[in-house]
Amino acid sequence: MLKTRIIPCLDVADGRVVKGVNFVGLRDAGDPVECAKAYDAAGADEICFLDIHATHENRGTMFDMVQRTAEQCFVPLTVGGGVRTKDDVRALLLAGADKVSFNSAAVANPDVIAEAADQFGSQCIVCAIDAKTVEPGRWEIFTHGGRKPTGIDAVEFAKRVTAKGAGEILLTSMDRDGTKSGFNLPLTKAISDAVDVPVIASGGVGNLDHLVEGVTKGGASAVLAASIFHFGEYTVQEAKEHMAAAGIPMRLN
Repeated sequence: MLKTRIIPCLDVADGRVVKGVNFVGLRDAGDPVECAKAYDAAGADEICFLDIHATHENRGTMFDMVQRTAEQCFVPLTVGGGVRTKDDVRALLLAGADKVSFNSAAVANPDVIAEAADQFGSQCIVCAIDAKTVEPGRWEIFTHGGRKPTGIDAVEFAKRVTAKGAGEILLTSMDRDGTKSGFNLPLTKAISDAVDVPVIASGGVGNLDHLVEGVTKGGASAVLAASIFHFGEYTVQEAKEHMAAAGIPMRLN
């Protein structure tokens, strides 16, 4: 049985870790490399770095920060934000990333997923989907840090990019982001049921039961959280023990 992963997410803007609500109102949460080191020591299964302004500001991801983090952390590192081409994937893998996440670029051209997966393998290609509820049971993708509506159905898009070779879906509910009201479980379940690759649930964790629900009710293979870890409400170890007590297979330190 594959273990469920807990993934602290570091949203990075202007060289600092930040956290907002519904993608706005950002507050500072520290230095990215130091945060990553702390999560590595705390037993995180993976760490996700998202350069949240890269696409909006039309620039690439911070390779230097990725390299400094990879030198000091031994936990797998997923990096996203401003990733446009398979050359960007190559540069990030060389800088020390284990997986690279496409978002806006994949929406604009899903074939970029196929090109990257063909060259580097599906196991290191993630497609991030930021989705907002537009009516009950229907979710639309937004890009450019949640600024730009696309009219694209999130479930259909998830099927399309996994068919192209995405090895994992990082699914963020924009309605729930930073609200601490729990994952959007209908959205998570709809995507998990639609694809045969791991789905990382993201957006809305406020307590440890929410992490459990993401797996037991949402069908996620991994759960991602930021606020509850960044601001010291819970530790990664507490989260793992709580999930294990609920019968979820976890990697306990």
